[in-house]
Amino acid sequence: MSSAAILGAGSWGSALAIQLARGGHEVTLWGREPGLLDDVNQHHRNSRYLPGIDLPPAITARDTIEAAVADAELLLMAVPTFAFSDILSVISPMLAGRGVTWVCKGFEPGAGRFLHEVAAEQLGAGHPMAVLTGPSFASEVALDLPTAVTVAGPDPDYAEQVAKAFHSGNFRAYTSPDMIGAELGGAIKNVFAIGTGICDGLGLGDNARAALITRGLAEMMRLGSVLGARPETLMGLAGMGDLVLTCTGDLSRNRRLGLALGRGEPVQKAISEIGVVEGVAASIEVRRLARAHSVKMPISKQVHGILHEGWDPEEGVRRLLAREQKPEHHSH
Repeated sequence: MSSAAILGAGSWGSALAIQLARGGHEVTLWGREPGLLDDVNQHHRNSRYLPGIDLPPAITARDTIEAAVADAELLLMAVPTFAFSDILSVISPMLAGRGVTWVCKGFEPGAGRFLHEVAAEQLGAGHPMAVLTGPSFASEVALDLPTAVTVAGPDPDYAEQVAKAFHSGNFRAYTSPDMIGAELGGAIKNVFAIGTGICDGLGLGDNARAALITRGLAEMMRLGSVLGARPETLMGLAGMGDLVLTCTGDLSRNRRLGLALGRGEPVQKAISEIGVVEGVAASIEVRRLARAHSVKMPISKQVHGILHEGWDPEEGVRRLLAREQKPEHHSH
């Protein structure tokens, strides 16, 4: 794959464009903001989303999806989850059998479906698909700091092609056949990152943070078990790796939202200041899945209550601490 189109010119789409350009690929970026596109083409910068970072000359921007997608061998969707279905419906008639990869992390809003289920329905047979996910902040990828991700998809040849396109320098891309596990890990970790941020915003200390991350992983594993995810996926980069990064790194919008809530800021005010926080919508779908499959997920329940039902953050943490004593692991 020597030419690529990335739909979504935000920080993550732009960082991955830089990574592809490092590997010798010609990259076309598509976005909705004319000023941003001019910045890319005229100044080789994305000053809004990656300030201070130069873009390689191999990256150009287009203002129409048709122009971006036209001749691209690799198609990557880096749009917010809520826009995934709409953008996919626009490009599907243009694909002519080409595959699609995405880096969106979340569920279909209102239905709770995995994004690969949405893609399979819209694209039909004959279109390979993959998700690129794992512990990765956009600015660090743009600066060529060491990063490792997973490319998961049911077609091993396509997943390998995508991984090879990105795998160069300090960026390592592993492959996996487990899309369910990869997508579940990428979506649910955002919910736990909000919860961890709340604990830190309340000043509850390092012990509480470690406990919440660990028990969050246990909830991820329980839900993954009933949904068909592989345990090794959830214990790998797409699960535990992304969970640890998002819960502890202050570049995470989800963690920053939790910090604000722990300090007493109202939910909507904090979101308006931070921007799109994927864990807010994901918490609704995780709660829906937990109920549908009768999976106990107390941390997810408290985060959902704080975000959507007006529960007090400090009281939510108190509820978690007041739960009954029990074995850490159940016998099988």
